[in-house]
Amino acid sequence: MKSALPVQKDGPRINEEIRVREVQLIDASGHNHGPTPIQAALEMAQAAGLDQAQKKAAEARKKQKVVEIKEIKLRPMIDDHDYQVKMRSMKRFFEEGDKVKITLRFRGREMAHQELGFKLLDRVKSDTGPLAKVESEPRFEGRQMIMVLAPR
Repeated sequence: MKSALPVQKDGPRINEEIRVREVQLIDASGHNHGPTPIQAALEMAQAAGLDQAQKKAAEARKKQKVVEIKEIKLRPMIDDHDYQVKMRSMKRFFEEGDKVKITLRFRGREMAHQELGFKLLDRVKSDTGPLAKVESEPRFEGRQMIMVLAPR
């Protein structure tokens, strides 16, 4: 029985993946040190801060964007001006790349008119159509309806 061959990696090997005893070492300034034992070369690269894996990890961290969830609270009988103010802040959140959780709270007898809540959330959905997509459809949690929108 033959043992399985090791998996071949695409591209050049870096750091501990190098399997030769000596490497041709050229430092950051371009000076050629000639053939150098691999362990000494790795130590010099680490000391000079030129370790390839560290560079790649730092580059990946720079490009990350943490997506936050911002919450907007509404009531079923919200006035037009108040609604426009909430829409402006929602638009700003989407431009910053954040998700928006819309919480529609019902109090007292408003629970008897849940269709007003669905109409309001449909209006929000249509007004934010070009900016955002619905990540979670409106659903009830106790006395409130919740909907989550994510930027396009």
